[in-house]
Amino acid sequence: MNLRELVNALNDFASPSLAESWDNVGLLVEPSPPHTVNTLFLTNDLTEEVMEEAVQKKADLVLSYHPPIFAPLKRVTWKTWKERLVVRALENRIGIYSPHTAYDAIPHGVNNWLTKGLGACISVPLHPSTAPSCPAGGTHRVEFCADAEHLDAVLTKIKDIQEISCLTTLPARVEDEEQTRVSLNCSQKALLEVVALLSQNSLLYHKTEILLLQKPLLSHTGMGRLCTLSEPVSLSDMIERIKSHLKLPHVRIALGMGRTLESPVKKAALCAGSGGSVLKGTEADLYLTGEMSHHDVLDAVANGISVILCEHSNTERGFLSELRDTLAIHLQNKINIIVSEKDRDPLQVA
Repeated sequence: MNLRELVNALNDFASPSLAESWDNVGLLVEPSPPHTVNTLFLTNDLTEEVMEEAVQKKADLVLSYHPPIFAPLKRVTWKTWKERLVVRALENRIGIYSPHTAYDAIPHGVNNWLTKGLGACISVPLHPSTAPSCPAGGTHRVEFCADAEHLDAVLTKIKDIQEISCLTTLPARVEDEEQTRVSLNCSQKALLEVVALLSQNSLLYHKTEILLLQKPLLSHTGMGRLCTLSEPVSLSDMIERIKSHLKLPHVRIALGMGRTLESPVKKAALCAGSGGSVLKGTEADLYLTGEMSHHDVLDAVANGISVILCEHSNTERGFLSELRDTLAIHLQNKINIIVSEKDRDPLQVA
């Protein structure tokens, strides 16, 4: 596939607009066009060891879940490992694409995969995403009624204001008088100008309504998941389920106040990666994530919530095998998709 065609398909699979505002997602490194992708290489972290593997396997595009370029690079030299990644990628005509939190949000993404380790359950996002776009432009809608005497003058001045859209007029009858109902969408900045204009005429001003336009929430898309199990299980059983799903010999556990390993788990809140800020304040029997700050763990424990920590990327990496199969279908088997064998969590238990 042509690189641009593939990037469009990947963006369609998980819209970058669903990523967190602080994130750096999408195509990060682009070889000079035209660039054809025969082999797509999947990894959780793009380290130098993984990049060498990608070169050896003749990858044309690396999909790295975590963005290897996050803080802006001021230069591209051989001095630091992240700069060397860019150099090696361009030398070998390998593109780099990162989805990161866009894959956290989507219904068929990382957090959904993580819920499969809990057993049969119903899950909903902890923080639902808003629709990437909606039919109406602007942040506010302004509606007012004007008589024929004032209508033309007001409309002329309104049309001179920037960032106004969807301006419509309809006949209206107000207190047995024929008037015109004016409706428009505008930005926050334009709203101030519109209100200032209308306030110059008290009759218009008192007939004005201002509506805040909000994008609808997406019911199955968003950050984190709150999972309600079909049948409660003991915390010890839940630990074994999670270890089996993530293929880990060990996890870290903090028992909630008044809880034991035999305490039942009916509701579990989870977030792949570093989930402290996402899970905070959620009522559940268990928090499951890769890592949390010491004080966030103490807060959870004090509220009777047990915590299971698995290390950051251990809660994400296993998704790559499922992603390979899902992307193969999405891309109609047009390219070869392989998962890195060198990619691994940097932390081990000694």
